[in-house]
Amino acid sequence: MSARAVVTGMSVVAPNGLGTEEYWKSVLTGRSGIGELTRFDVSRYPARLAGQILDFAAEEHLPSRLLPQTDVSTRYALVAADWALADAGIEPGTLADYDMGVVTSTGQGGFEFTHREFRKLWHQGPQFVSVYESFAWFYAVNTGQISIRHAMRGPSAALVAEQAGGLDAVGHARRTVRRGTPLVLSGGVDSAFDPWGWLSQFATGRVTTADDPDAAYLPFDAAASGHVPGEGGALLVVEDAESARRRGAQQVYGEIVGYASTFDPRPGSGRPPGLRRAAELALAEAGLTPADIDVVFADAAGVPELDRAEAAAISGLFGPRGVPVTAPKALTGRMAAGGGPADLVAALLSIRHGVIPATANSGRVPEEYGIDLVTGEPRAAEVRAALVLARGRWGFNSAVVATAAAG
Repeated sequence: MSARAVVTGMSVVAPNGLGTEEYWKSVLTGRSGIGELTRFDVSRYPARLAGQILDFAAEEHLPSRLLPQTDVSTRYALVAADWALADAGIEPGTLADYDMGVVTSTGQGGFEFTHREFRKLWHQGPQFVSVYESFAWFYAVNTGQISIRHAMRGPSAALVAEQAGGLDAVGHARRTVRRGTPLVLSGGVDSAFDPWGWLSQFATGRVTTADDPDAAYLPFDAAASGHVPGEGGALLVVEDAESARRRGAQQVYGEIVGYASTFDPRPGSGRPPGLRRAAELALAEAGLTPADIDVVFADAAGVPELDRAEAAAISGLFGPRGVPVTAPKALTGRMAAGGGPADLVAALLSIRHGVIPATANSGRVPEEYGIDLVTGEPRAAEVRAALVLARGRWGFNSAVVATAAAG
């Protein structure tokens, strides 16, 4: 019998809260982290709103030797890793180094770091480029830096699938635990708020140009006009349930019981998108039916055609208005690879506290969508199982099923 994969620690670094407690409080009270981007002058850009982390000072959390060699996204990841491991009660010597792995995802890499070094190359010459440019930009750097910092030498990986990547990382961590590794730290973190990174996001055609923070990112709303980019993410400690019991884990937030990923067919093929299939496969792996799911944490693109497609997948699987649907990322913006893991944290807390967060600002859901979007205020409910969905650009789909941990 395969090992059960439980979550024993987690942490969030998000525009509306640093740490799990602050993030969850913001999600329940509707406190937004969306405002005008201040990292550089955006006054001449058509899109100016972002989910930006404003109260993070890396030097307060990390040793000075790490600062010259890390992009802002890696700094977020390192701090989130510290907090998640502390939350799980993992200290040096708790487990052997080869019994702990790291699986992370980033969809954007070290944008700000590498573009700063490119400017040095062009304007000053190659001798001025940081030696750390050799790895600070790389998609695997978060996995590597966390592994080094915490002596986690077990099976590790780095996955890239844009917004879907964070859930893929958690799914891979679950698989790694079920294959015999006692503990895997997993999740996703992203940031791309330098001028190049900002333009690359706007070039997708999916970023809203609305200038009112409370009416910009409106998932599933009739007035949806695109999403607001965000930065940050979440990391979770995924652990073998028996190993966690033996070491006296401080708490178990829940269990990851199902995961699946699919890829959309080519445009114009006439075949449906793969999101519903991902959800069906994740439920099948979990041994659950749609009737067992108490809430869906939606991908929530905020683009009408994509919202319509996701609504069709949800209503087609669960029936019209057959399950509550929510999108906490309306308060943070889409955090690329960090969005899915942050939703998973919220899903596990919904299970623990018996409440479904509301989707901020959205309220005029087209009738033809056929979904029960939780709006206005959080909804009290018995939540035993949650489905978390994510879609990445170019056709990636991922689904994770989380439940309350078995006794």
